[in-house]
Amino acid sequence: MFRSKKPSKSIEVTKLSSLIADNVEIVGDVVFSGGLRVDGRIEGNVINKDGAHGLLVLSDKGGISGRVKVYDAVVNGAISGDLEVEHFLELQAKARVSGNIRYRQLQMECGATIEGKLERSGEERARAEVDDAKVVELGATQQAAGSR
Repeated sequence: MFRSKKPSKSIEVTKLSSLIADNVEIVGDVVFSGGLRVDGRIEGNVINKDGAHGLLVLSDKGGISGRVKVYDAVVNGAISGDLEVEHFLELQAKARVSGNIRYRQLQMECGATIEGKLERSGEERARAEVDDAKVVELGATQQAAGSR
């Protein structure tokens, strides 16, 4: 009853306030806030405004050639360039990413393809690095004990 709410582990449903239709091609960078659905093509970077919890939805008809930096993303189309997602990334079955991906949380469906490196970021990674620092090599301890 009085428990605090845990941080969300999924995408916040927001209003998709902007649409790039399948018959539209944009050459240049796109900066948005709120939600952006891309059914067309973008040749340029796609970035949500600083501090905005923007949601990018890239449909199976859509494609982006450039760097993508957003808060949340649902990808079912093609991205040729690096993808950085601050919170939650969902790669659906038809997603194709050619570039490095940096994410905090990832959900990937069977059929999605990635050509590049995956790098997890955020608090969980920092906690894992601290835990790794506490590891003691048993071989060194056993050798020291055996020489006594």
